[in-house]
Amino acid sequence: MKGSRYELYFFQDVVFATVVTHWGVMALEGLQQHRSSSSKSANAVKKLQKRNTGVKELTVAFVKQTKLHGIKYICSKKHPFHHRAFWFLAFCTSLGLLLSWSSNRFLYLLSFPSHTKIHMEWTKELAFPAITLCNNNPIQFYKLTKSDLYYAGHWLGLLMANRTARPLVIELLKDDQQKWFQKLSDFRLFLPPRTFEGISSGFMDRLGHQLEDMLLSCKYRGELCGPQNFSSVFTKYGKCYMFNSGQDGRPLLTTVKGGTGNGLEVMLDIQQDEYLPVWGGSEETAFEAGVKVQIHSQTDPPFVHELGFGVAPGFQTFVAAQEQRLTYLPPPWGECQSSPLDSDFFPVYSITACRLDCETRYLVENCNCRMVHMPGDAVYCTPEQYKECAEPTLALLAERDSNYCICRTPCNMTRYNKELSMVKIPSKTSAKYLEKKYNKSEKYISYVLAANYFFIVWHY
Repeated sequence: MKGSRYELYFFQDVVFATVVTHWGVMALEGLQQHRSSSSKSANAVKKLQKRNTGVKELTVAFVKQTKLHGIKYICSKKHPFHHRAFWFLAFCTSLGLLLSWSSNRFLYLLSFPSHTKIHMEWTKELAFPAITLCNNNPIQFYKLTKSDLYYAGHWLGLLMANRTARPLVIELLKDDQQKWFQKLSDFRLFLPPRTFEGISSGFMDRLGHQLEDMLLSCKYRGELCGPQNFSSVFTKYGKCYMFNSGQDGRPLLTTVKGGTGNGLEVMLDIQQDEYLPVWGGSEETAFEAGVKVQIHSQTDPPFVHELGFGVAPGFQTFVAAQEQRLTYLPPPWGECQSSPLDSDFFPVYSITACRLDCETRYLVENCNCRMVHMPGDAVYCTPEQYKECAEPTLALLAERDSNYCICRTPCNMTRYNKELSMVKIPSKTSAKYLEKKYNKSEKYISYVLAANYFFIVWHY
């Protein structure tokens, strides 16, 4: 399509150059004939040679010798006026149409047009994507220590500003839980440590849900897998786990065909009894239970809070993915980012890497700290900085995002289209079996979720 347009433009240039050259040659030939016909004597030849070759002579000669339709009829005095006027109108109309069409095509060329091309390629083997799993509850309630509650209780929404227990929290807890929490929140004889690490990776790693406790079953392509096949990563949901990350020298897993049984199958205990009764400064309980999941490329850092999808407990969820490799045109045809990201944190450019880099720099500049999911070596924000500076600053950045964080689409990117379906688990017949297998009550088994991640078709 593009080649035909360039051939058309080249053909127009050749025609234009040929017309101009032909005009000049015919003009010179006419002038030469005029000179030869009028050179009857030596004096006439000398006078003719002395005459200046002006524009008028060239034009007259061109009009007499040109093969272009209409020109010689317009300027010839042999034809009547109405005949010449007709040819004049016809010539002007044709010339106007030519100039209009040519200018339209020229402006279209200057707009640098582009076209979308879809190419489907079948392959015998395809790299399996990275899958990041995050529990919706970032901190386990019953793992809090007295020091944790003293420093982070107000940020978590469990304490008042004067470090006394919130009445709402007491009301939401059962009798035995109330006694435990009232004892934990009694700081009258407590000597707090002088320093607090802040909301750091160590803090979230210690209080977050551990995969060893959540993962009940794991299979990849029919073979058993376990926590050793996952890598820890921190997001806005706290401590998360990435399958097939390719980190620490681990080779990327591949699969040779699509369909159920040829991907990752996991069964998780979301540990809903460990959920915080409230979260933050809101007056509502944490009503979301389950796991947030993101399927992404290994070169893209997880951005689960915006790009992830939820998997609910009590269901078996089937996630069919299709890999798409997109190539965009750089300027002036498009606005994709072809140069690498100028960052000390991410070697490969992506929209999520650009966003995280921008948010980190903006937060360090304004609050002198970073959140737990942000890269770098700046100090972690304290609970007070989280509440008073970090969270309001990020909210402000989201409003002015288009002016400060300019993250263009990369020229080459890989994304995964997803199709989700689910069925209820456990069935009535399997409930007792799972109850005995995991030594849990039937009601507790209903909090378990299962998920299958696989490619729906084998092409990209």
